Amino acid sequence: MNVLAIGCHPDDMEINCAGTLAKCVQRGDNVTVCHVANGNLGHEEIMPDELRVMRAKEAQNAGALAGIKVVTCDIGDLLVNGADFKHKDLVVDVIRSTQPDFIITHAPNDYMPDHVAVSQLVFDATFMASVPHYKTAVPGKAAVTPIYYMDNLAGVNFIPTEYVDISNEIDLKMEMLECHVSQMKWMREHDHIDFAEFVKTCARYRGLQCGVQYAEGFTQCLAWPKIVPHRLLP
Repeated sequence: MNVLAIGCHPDDMEINCAGTLAKCVQRGDNVTVCHVANGNLGHEEIMPDELRVMRAKEAQNAGALAGIKVVTCDIGDLLVNGADFKHKDLVVDVIRSTQPDFIITHAPNDYMPDHVAVSQLVFDATFMASVPHYKTAVPGKAAVTPIYYMDNLAGVNFIPTEYVDISNEIDLKMEMLECHVSQMKWMREHDHIDFAEFVKTCARYRGLQCGVQYAEGFTQCLAWPKIVPHRLLP
């Protein structure tokens, strides 16, 4: 299968679904991660132009650990607009290029406006990409793709309906997260937050809910014709 994970910032996939994506690679799937935003405002001291380059490299390093292809739409932080057709077209192009069997993205009620905008972009683009006479930079069409929403940060206001056991992948997930040095190091030294512990605790909590050591939680987008009668998640 072809699996596409579309997140907002370069570390969002590592936080919420890296274990699941690693399991997809292990079962033979082609996995692509797309970051819609470039993360250029994610630091108080590093200037945006420099940070943009740093975070792109960090994302590539993380993806390489699990055999995941990483691409970006390269939109600046806080500029992602769920109603902007230029932004929709960028996501349409990624979908048409990857031809995914399913997509993982942010839930519509996540905490950050950029995340919510990405969720809307993905919902719209999955339909737009299926219309052959809707012209973008990438010709052709894609199937109307099933969507799975990944957990909200800290699991707030998110009740999973599907779980993926990542007990064997938790160490890889954490190693991928640590590739995002600009974020992890800053939070430890400046904010006194061990974000790795934060993420691992969330995975342990989801594991407790489904009877395994560590898990990631998801809900399916229940919109016709995105619903399929078989499991797509690993």
